[in-house]
Order: sequence, then C-alpha cells, then structure tokens
Amino acid sequence: MASQLSFTGFAWKNLWRRRLRTLLTLGGIAMAIGAFVALVGYARAFEHEWLRMYEGAGTDLAVVEKSFLNTSLDEAVGAKLQALPLVEQARPMIFNLMDLTPEVNALVFGWQADSYELDSLNLTSGKRFQDGKPEIMLGDILAGTLKKNVGDTMEIQGAAFTVTGIFHGGSALEAGAVIMPLDQLQRLAGLQGTVTAFHVRLRPAPAGEDHARYVKRAEAEIETALPGLHAVPAVERAANNQLVVLAHSVAWGTSCVALIVGILGIVNTMAMSVFEQTREIGILRALGWKSWSVMLLIETEAAVLGLIGGVIGIGIGWGVLRLFSTLPQTASVVSASVSWLHLLEALGIAILSGLVAGAVPAWRGAHLSPVEALRHD
Repeated sequence: MASQLSFTGFAWKNLWRRRLRTLLTLGGIAMAIGAFVALVGYARAFEHEWLRMYEGAGTDLAVVEKSFLNTSLDEAVGAKLQALPLVEQARPMIFNLMDLTPEVNALVFGWQADSYELDSLNLTSGKRFQDGKPEIMLGDILAGTLKKNVGDTMEIQGAAFTVTGIFHGGSALEAGAVIMPLDQLQRLAGLQGTVTAFHVRLRPAPAGEDHARYVKRAEAEIETALPGLHAVPAVERAANNQLVVLAHSVAWGTSCVALIVGILGIVNTMAMSVFEQTREIGILRALGWKSWSVMLLIETEAAVLGLIGGVIGIGIGWGVLRLFSTLPQTASVVSASVSWLHLLEALGIAILSGLVAGAVPAWRGAHLSPVEALRHD
C-alpha cells in the first residue's frame, strides 16, 4: 500500500491538485514536441526525397567542390570526368528554389537534354525540351497546381518559357519541380559556364566486387584525377546539399527553442509543486522515506508530464505534417507518414525533458529538513 501511495495515487494527486497549471504545462511540452515531430519530420522527408531522386535516376556519385555546401564548378570539368575509366556518364546540373507565382515556389533543375536523369521520368504528355530553347517540363503535381498544360507559356524570373512536357517523377521532388535546359537556367541565374555539380553514373561493377567498395574506388579515382573536387555518394549528397542542410538547421533550431520553453514550464510546475507539498514531504520523511524516494516521486511526476505532453505533441506534429502534405507550397516534399524511429525519438526527448526539468526541484525536495518541512504552513 505504501508503494501505491508513493508512485501512483500520490503522484496523480499532486499533478491534478492544480489542474490548470498542469494543463498549461502539458500544452507547453506538447507544442514543443509537436514542433519537433513536424519540423524535423519535414526536413527528413525532404532529405529522403532527394535520395529517392538520385536512386531512381541511377546516380552513384555527385562531383562537387570540396566546400560543397555552396558549390560552383567549371562546366569544362565534365569532359575530364567522362574520360575516366569507371565513369559511364557524367552530366552537369544546376538547381535552385524559385518563386513561380506569389503563392507557389518550386525547385528548378537545369539538365542537358541528353542527360540520363531524364530517362527515369515518365512523360504523361508532350515531349522533352531541347537544349538552347526557352522550354520547360513540369512535374505532374506542379502542373496541376499551376493549371498548366503542354503548349502553355509560363513566366519564370521575367523570361517566357513554353511547356513542352508533363511528367511523373520517381520522387515527390521531381513531381513538384520544373526542369529546363541547363543553358537556359545558367542564363537566368547568371551562371554561364558554371554548374552546381556533376551527377555521375558508374559503369557496372566487375563480377565479384562489392558495389559499396566499387563506389569507394571510383571516388578515389575521381578525386585523384581532379584535385580540389570531391566525389560524394548519393546518400551523402542527399543529406548535405544546401537546401537540406538549411531545412535541418531551421528544424532543429526552432525545435530546441520550443523545447527550452517547454522545459521551463515543467521546471516552474515542479518547483511550485514542491513548495506546495513541503508539509507533506516533511510527513513522508518523518514516516521514514529516504531522500532518494522523495527525488524519485518528484522525478516521476516530471516524467509523467513529459510523457503525456509528448504523446499529445506527437498527435499535433502528425496533424501539422498532414496539413503540409496538402498545401501546394509543401505537398511536393512532405509525406504525412512518420517513421516509428522518429516517434520514439520524440517520445524519448519529451520524457528526458521532463526528467531534466524536474532534477532541481527534486533535489530541493529531497533535501528539505523534516523538522522545518513539518513547520511549513
């Protein structure tokens, strides 16, 4: 019975003694965890779609500058890459995020008309663009959002382009993107003669050689032949291009600020709880409770706040992701599905936040003098 009083009935009694305060605290931690689930989930979905795009096209490596978060390469490097024995195709590319209308922005890719990456796209209507002409292809999701069809004219950054084809891509990024001739995007961006990266498809690996080891060998060969450049596996490139890095930075930064606010709310709640329970803690100590038992009680209350707030926050975050997946501005890169690992991570952070927030109040409560606590009014 003493155990039940310690860590179930007594804990719940303390939490619900001031229901409004407890609910406000739960709201704070729930919003923090909701921000984490939604924003970090958004960034990870964005990264996953980049990887799907590379894998769907069969891209093994991206060749960039050593400082590849903001890379710019001479287009002439392509001929040297193409001449290497392990390289089947090396194609230059540029990408940028552009406003197409006041309400809609999208990724714009600049590829050559003979790029192997176009082979992975399924043209649902029209045809491919031609190099040197103001023509574009639209992903089917973006075309539907903009209400554009083959033959329509579209203005991008003050220049008029003709829609030559509508395609369905292997990734949501492509389905919500614009693809145009490389030379046209170079002209729009003022990058004549330079590209963001070269995407490389390797020749088939020799029989018996592990693919991962083969890719590593190709990396070394490229970096030896082209000093100052970096050959990056598709997985690493998906995680480290400048848009993904920015998305992760914003997501984690915003989530951390929200978590700090939520933790401060739990600290306040637990500190007030300890103050209001001073006499009760004195009675428990007089009945033989050890300091660690009092600490465990208070930390249990804090952890329960974190747990319940985390569960509510996961629901909020999932709802926000569902909303993102329906908005024209974000539908192309967001999925409403959330991995179990992400949910467990969020729940773990919520419980850990509660334990951290309850540490100081728990220490204070455990070190109250029983005599002084019993005198507290």
